[in-house]
Amino acid sequence: MLDKDTVLVEFYAPCCGRTVNWTACTDFNGSRLCAIVAKVKEVSDPNWTIPPETTIVLTNANFDEVVETADIILVEFYAPWCGHCKKLAPEYEKAAQELSKRTPAIPLAKVDATAEADLATRYNVTGYPTLKIFRKGKAYDYNGPREKHGIIDFMIEQAGPPSTLVQTVKQVQEHLRDGSDATVIGVFRDGQEKLFQTYQDAANALREDFKFYHAFSSDIASFLKVQPGQLVVMHPDRFQSKYEAKKHLFKINDLTKEEDLKEHVLKNALPLVGHRTKANEAKRYTKRPLVVVYYTVDFSFDHRTDTQYWRSKVLDVAKDFPEYTFCISNEDDYASELKDLGLGDSGEEVNVAILDANGKKYVKDPEEFDADSLREFVQDFKKGKLIPVLKSQPVPKNNKGPVKLVVGKTFEEIVMDKNSDVLIEFYAPWCGHCKALEPVYNDLGKKYRSAQDLVIAKMDATVNDIPVDRYKVEGFPTIYFAPKNRKYNPIQFQGQDRDLEGFSRFIEEHRAKSKTKEEL
Repeated sequence: MLDKDTVLVEFYAPCCGRTVNWTACTDFNGSRLCAIVAKVKEVSDPNWTIPPETTIVLTNANFDEVVETADIILVEFYAPWCGHCKKLAPEYEKAAQELSKRTPAIPLAKVDATAEADLATRYNVTGYPTLKIFRKGKAYDYNGPREKHGIIDFMIEQAGPPSTLVQTVKQVQEHLRDGSDATVIGVFRDGQEKLFQTYQDAANALREDFKFYHAFSSDIASFLKVQPGQLVVMHPDRFQSKYEAKKHLFKINDLTKEEDLKEHVLKNALPLVGHRTKANEAKRYTKRPLVVVYYTVDFSFDHRTDTQYWRSKVLDVAKDFPEYTFCISNEDDYASELKDLGLGDSGEEVNVAILDANGKKYVKDPEEFDADSLREFVQDFKKGKLIPVLKSQPVPKNNKGPVKLVVGKTFEEIVMDKNSDVLIEFYAPWCGHCKALEPVYNDLGKKYRSAQDLVIAKMDATVNDIPVDRYKVEGFPTIYFAPKNRKYNPIQFQGQDRDLEGFSRFIEEHRAKSKTKEEL
């Protein structure tokens, strides 16, 4: 091949049907052949150059001008050495190419955060890659997918209006009758007034968490018994009770800020006793302490009476403890959680647990359920009388390897030890990334084995509870550095290469900070 100017090479796998049975793939031959020939001709032209990226490169010099004039733009803050950034790059560019073809186009941009440190600091970039959506210069966190089609779909949705127009009273009634979440409606005279724009700004900030609506109809205003310029938060009929207001109003004026509206929506997002599900728990039920009542929750016509019977008993107690969040959960949906709590075989129709702010879990003794026994259980929790349950493997008898094994019962002793900095990996035995990391992590343990005040540790998070809520695990592996002087504010390892050099650099950086603060 060395004597040829241009060579087309096919890399194939013997197991691949399209390579072994190439002649059978006639339905693809025409288009593939034309495309391949055209591409080979294109790149073999001596004047051919690599086409420029569609992704816009931003620096301190052009950043403000670009993001402040764009109705919407997605910006990636990256580091050239970051493995995750390198993986994202081709997907990001492909998405940029497709979104640039839309009318109007949705631009994608990137910032080398290591070269543009001021921009990284301004937008609190602490890991790579960090993606943010900007609307006329206002930044919003990007929480969407990180592959081509996911980015495209997410940004198309984000480019649409943050609030949906409702035009009839019937539409509002349907939301309240059939909905399962809070209904947020802003009522205005028209779409041009400043109050409406303030509402839209708040809707943009919360659009991933809530469905926003707006109305310009006097009939809807009359039905809701509100005046134009008011925001209404209402819960579906099934969740309303005599202990709480049917609607939560906020009057918007020229001095109202976006944050005021956001605060009102978030404050009233939950009914007194709502329905916690797998679909809404991450967005609605993160506040602690959380009192969860498990039973057969079914709001269909044939079962709603039984469901509301048990819920009414929870309401009787919830009204007396406004500082706690109460909810009901379907026991079948949370069978795994009940098993972890030791309630999988309780035999009771209703079970109860409290999840506190430190990650600890408390279980009500399986017994006949009523409002009085629930109230006593919550009062005992409030007084500190309850003992938490903790899922844990047995404590290892021999734990002298380069990587310390942590289980639920030893988490406080090892990870929260204020005399040592700790790097802790939360892993799952079935996780391919964790298996690939194991030899590197063992080498890391060997490298720092002689360190007097540093521990390299790991914990199987599938069979052990993490008793401290600050160590959140949403995927595997999840790795934290727990400095000796800030155990409740660990630093997550992310955006760096998972090799010996990357881990060492991360440890030394944060270990140095830990020592500096200790000396001060």
